[in-house]
Amino acid sequence: MNQQDPTRELAHIRGLMERSTRFLSLSGLSGVVAGAVALAGAALARFHINEALAPGADPLTYDLQRAPLPLDDLRLILVQDALLVLLLALLGAFWFTWRRSRSTGQDLWDASARRLMVNMLVPLSAGGIFCLALLFYGLPGLVAPATLVFYGLALFNASKFTLDEIRWLGLSELALGLISLLWLEAALLFWAIGFGALHILYGGVMYLRHERNG
Repeated sequence: MNQQDPTRELAHIRGLMERSTRFLSLSGLSGVVAGAVALAGAALARFHINEALAPGADPLTYDLQRAPLPLDDLRLILVQDALLVLLLALLGAFWFTWRRSRSTGQDLWDASARRLMVNMLVPLSAGGIFCLALLFYGLPGLVAPATLVFYGLALFNASKFTLDEIRWLGLSELALGLISLLWLEAALLFWAIGFGALHILYGGVMYLRHERNG
């Protein structure tokens, strides 16, 4: 008998156990696409903010503004921008993850995928409501840090059901969010780094480690 057979059998059994508890078909390319979309969305948001706000505007409330764009209109534009980024990122994530699940033979909506989704949706839902409350109470400057913090918590919470890189991405997002709370003038820059650059970085690492060689 080939001496490599026991080792191969153990590796096969371990792979089956991982597939039963962890969603391993998450595609790194979806992170790259999400990062590129987020960078474009951040640039668009920066353009509208520069058009609407006067130099020296309060980074917390955006009180000092230029005519003719009212502050409420600016908030609406930023919300629409964020929703468009989210929609495009989700579409990219679905497409690349569906394609990878076909190549790996793992069901796109198995038990591990459902556990992953539930553990992400709880912090994300709470964060979404919290951000809407910030806008309602006139504190738009805190929205970018809050999205980073809650997104980081969601990724960290769900990381035990998927690839290990997601844990470190979550911690990185959380750290950026906490730092940007202390530097609101650069909050949008931190948001672009977190949702843009880090997604591209970690997505590329995931692709190279888990997908490039099949």
